[in-house]
Amino acid sequence: KPATPPALRAFETDAQHHHLKAALDHTLIRLARPVLEERKPTEATLSVRNTNRTVGTMLSHEIVKRYGDQDLAEDTFVVNFKGSAGQSFAAFGAPGLTFKVAGDANDYFGKGLSGAKLIIAPPPEATYEPHENIIVGNVALYGATRGEAYIRGRAGERFAVRNSGAHAVVEAVGDHGCEYMTAGRVVVLGSTGRNFAAGMSGGVAYVLDATQDFRSGRCNTESVELLKVTGADDQAELHALVRRHYRYTGSTAALWVLEHWEQALREFVQVMPIEYRKALRRLAGGTRSLHNQQAAA
Repeated sequence: KPATPPALRAFETDAQHHHLKAALDHTLIRLARPVLEERKPTEATLSVRNTNRTVGTMLSHEIVKRYGDQDLAEDTFVVNFKGSAGQSFAAFGAPGLTFKVAGDANDYFGKGLSGAKLIIAPPPEATYEPHENIIVGNVALYGATRGEAYIRGRAGERFAVRNSGAHAVVEAVGDHGCEYMTAGRVVVLGSTGRNFAAGMSGGVAYVLDATQDFRSGRCNTESVELLKVTGADDQAELHALVRRHYRYTGSTAALWVLEHWEQALREFVQVMPIEYRKALRRLAGGTRSLHNQQAAA
């Protein structure tokens, strides 16, 4: 056994205290009794502070424990929060949950999102321009698998890293956005930091690049190509996401896009993984061949 200084104590001398008994989720679980027991649509209003971490995760566990893969219907439990949410707000949020925040949130907002819908916007009394100010911290939607997020404001660095299925609209992001993304959809209604889409292998991002800074060097194009949004299906998808963002957040940035749609389309860039696009082409070709065989038969 190596000699150790007297000041160092043995491993696990003190038990950790996680203070789970004081977690806000106990209140959420109590308010969600009609949801948990009867699938009855319910709405609640709560204050949230930055000391409230992983809000909604214990509740999501209770939902999954009861219903497994039998998802709750959209908006079964709607919670209106006001304040500053702590780290990992709505982590692993389950389907059927809709969390609205009038305020802001810390790092790891929507971490591992698993089907819930997240909506965050400044409070009505805010006097600042939302699209010019950070409203969620770093690494939002890390490892999200499905669900939706509508963020009226800027996100920090590493937005939607390893996203594998969630759909999100945000008004600007910091460095390394959509890094290692494998599926899902991300719409950025403003600027990005550097190294966007590094290692991105699936999914699609749409970036409103009015200044052309994005095209001129902010995107890492080793695994993606930058395209115009010309396909009818792509345009419809983009329009629907922006429309939902406006509906849920009242975003003036989204409203501008909707009111100046033809101009906005010229300024949007579609970020498409190269191999993913090839796979889609092969799939489309195989589908056409099958249709031809069926017609010949």
